[in-house]
Amino acid sequence: RYPIPPGLPGGRYVVSGYDLDRPDALQRRGRTLSHVGHGGLDLPQTRGTPVALVALDHQQGDAQVLFAGKLFGTTVITRHAVREAGRVRDYILLFGHLESIAPGASPGASLPEGTVLGAVGDTGSPELVHLHLEVRRVRDGVDLAKIAGGGNLIAESVSVVCDPRNVLQLK
Repeated sequence: RYPIPPGLPGGRYVVSGYDLDRPDALQRRGRTLSHVGHGGLDLPQTRGTPVALVALDHQQGDAQVLFAGKLFGTTVITRHAVREAGRVRDYILLFGHLESIAPGASPGASLPEGTVLGAVGDTGSPELVHLHLEVRRVRDGVDLAKIAGGGNLIAESVSVVCDPRNVLQLK
């Protein structure tokens, strides 16, 4: 399940996506990318389309907003506790290039699935209206309560990009 409805003909979603699983020579790079490859999915949709919070597969409880502000354009980052392999691990979801952030999506808020986080836009990515959705697994031993700022949450020492197909729920 994705946080927005399909935006491509035929009910498809993804314009570009996760490619860190490709050999180094095939990963996308550019002057504006701060990390190798493209660690998320770019989901095209009409400007202003509401972006809903999604739950991850085996998620425990509601998600928590960790960050709302400028990062990948206007961005919201949420924390999700997921039961896997007999224990609970933290994942973070990054919702980027938003046109706006919903009033209730402020750091510290605990939100259920379906809550509107903001609206699709092109902040930080002019003329490419889309949602950048990125899933990251928090590294073992990292206490997210001690991490300040959105950019620090996606530092390689804090979290690692995941293939979203491994944790997003099926329809």
